[in-house]
Amino acid sequence: MILEKGRICLKVAGREAGKYCVVVAPIDESFVMITGPKSVTRVKRRKCNIVQLEPISEKFDLKSGEDSEIESAWKSSGLIKKLEIELPKQKTKPAKQANPVKKK
Repeated sequence: MILEKGRICLKVAGREAGKYCVVVAPIDESFVMITGPKSVTRVKRRKCNIVQLEPISEKFDLKSGEDSEIESAWKSSGLIKKLEIELPKQKTKPAKQANPVKKK
């Protein structure tokens, strides 16, 4: 079974098990390149064995396969809410405090 570009899958094994990803490109009969992207589903771009993936019926129509294109496809499709994907929290840096003036 070869997964085509744009197919959305659920990872069923590995460190990212239980998270959704998108097939970016097939590599051979056993491996595909996947991404979440990390900013949406916390899955980073990597080579993955198709045994670890469970395809779902949804698919994106991708042209380039860049993370920005896939991120906008997730947001415009409404699947984030439908699949109950919890978006990662944006890291915020604490405000810098002014250096206190040292008194002599």
